[in-house]
Amino acid sequence: MNRDDSTNELGVLRIHKNVVSSISSIAATEIEGVKRVGKDFKSGLLELAGHKFSSAIKVEISKNEEVRVEIPLIIKYGYNIPEVAKGVQENVRQALEKMSSLSIKDINVNVQGIERG
Repeated sequence: MNRDDSTNELGVLRIHKNVVSSISSIAATEIEGVKRVGKDFKSGLLELAGHKFSSAIKVEISKNEEVRVEIPLIIKYGYNIPEVAKGVQENVRQALEKMSSLSIKDINVNVQGIERG
């Protein structure tokens, strides 16, 4: 399932996975200590091949419209990793709840590396 479908008196509203991914990416990078959203293997290969980089954030929407988000992160050196990750989870949850009607099940953060800020 690629979208959250909501029907109202005016018609159908669809929120695509890419929108959830974009909101999550922006919310994650707002947290102090986040260097950037990481890349998965597939997006790294596509970028090397000259294709436009697509988000490495994975979004799953279940049949009962529960959303799972997986965010790969690069953290700035010197920051407390668990604190930054928790801040990302909280900020992403708030952003998704504010901007959509989606039910958030999980927000998983995978720290892929540390880089100097």
